[in-house]
Amino acid sequence: MKWDEIRTVYGGRLIWTAWGLFFGLLYLLVGFWHAAFVALLTLLGYWIGRRKDLRAEPLLPWREIRERLGERWRPFR
Repeated sequence: MKWDEIRTVYGGRLIWTAWGLFFGLLYLLVGFWHAAFVALLTLLGYWIGRRKDLRAEPLLPWREIRERLGERWRPFR
């Protein structure tokens, strides 16, 4: 596999996993016993990147929430 193909297919997973690992290592430098938190951040980064790669629906329907709140609070403008 060429790097361009890897980046286009797995780009989100790579970037978000790297961010999770970066913040996890930063947190690890603060305390060794928090290694489980490092693993959690790395897995969370992979999961977010995978959802981005698969173009999955967001967990919370932000547009619907924004529209509902906009309609509800519109009379106060």
